[in-house]
Amino acid sequence: MPEMKFVSKEPVDKGWSGDKKYCVTDTKGEKFLLRVSPAEQYERKKSEYELICRVAALGVPMCRPLEFGRSDEGVYLIQTWIDGVDAEENLHKLTGEAQYSYGLEAGRILKEIHKIPAPEGIEDWESYFNRKADRKIRMYEECPIKYENGQAFIDYINAHRRLLSGRPRTYQHGDYHVGNMMIGRDKQLYIIDFDRNDFGDPWEEFNRIVWCAQAAPSFAAGMVDGYFNNAVPMEFWELLALYISSNTLSSVPWAIPFGDEQIKVMINQAEDILGWYDNMKNPVPAWYSNLAR
Repeated sequence: MPEMKFVSKEPVDKGWSGDKKYCVTDTKGEKFLLRVSPAEQYERKKSEYELICRVAALGVPMCRPLEFGRSDEGVYLIQTWIDGVDAEENLHKLTGEAQYSYGLEAGRILKEIHKIPAPEGIEDWESYFNRKADRKIRMYEECPIKYENGQAFIDYINAHRRLLSGRPRTYQHGDYHVGNMMIGRDKQLYIIDFDRNDFGDPWEEFNRIVWCAQAAPSFAAGMVDGYFNNAVPMEFWELLALYISSNTLSSVPWAIPFGDEQIKVMINQAEDILGWYDNMKNPVPAWYSNLAR
C-alpha cells in the first residue's frame, strides 16, 4: 500500500494509456498524480520507474516520481502533480514567436532525455528497424483502407533504408509530442506520460512531430532547432521522412478498431504529410522550410 496518505481521489481520463490515473490530495491539501497498472505488469513498471528516476535526475521538467510499489489495486506509481494546461489545446492561443520559443525548449529537453544510453548488447538498430518497417508495410498492404498515394511512403522507405546503418540507440520517451506536454502556471513546459518509453535511434523520437506541426508549425520548427542548436543536418531530415513514412503506414490499421473518427484523423494526417513533403520527394517539410524566423 502507498506510504503517503490521501484524503481525496479524482479520476483523470485523458490519454491513451491503459493505466488508471488519479489526481489525489494529501492531508495538507497537496496534489499528486497516482497511476495504477495491472499487477502482472510489475516488472515492466518497475523498470519504467527506474528509468524515469534517471530522467528526473537530469533535471527534466516532468511529473517527478516519488513512490512505487504494489497495492490491492495493482502496481502503483505516485508522481508530483503539474498545475497547468495541456500544451496541445493551448499553443494556438500564443503568438508564433511564443510557440517557437516553447518548441526550442522541447527540443533542448529532448536532447537531455537522450543522454541516457541503451543497455549493453541491445540489437543493432538497422536490423531492428528494418523488421519494424517491413511489418508496417505489410500491415498497410493488408489493410482494406488505403491512402491516396500511400505507395509514396513505401517507395521512400525502400529507397532510404541505407540511412539506418550505424545509427545509435538511446533511451526514448516513446511518444514525444504536444499531446504529452503541459504548460505550467509557472509558464514552464513540462513533459508527461513516459509509459511508452523505449530504446532507439534518438532521431526516430521525432516521428510524432507531425502532431506538433498540425497543432503549431512554429513549435515543431523550434523543436528541431532547439535539439540541433540551429544546425540541422540534412541526414536528419532524410531519416525523419523515413520514420514518419513508416509510422504513417501503420496509422490507419491502428485506427480501424477505434472507429470512423480516428480513421478520418489518420487519413487527414497522411494528406498533410504528403503535402508537406511534396509526395515524399522533398525530405525537408514545408512547415519547417516555409517558416519565417
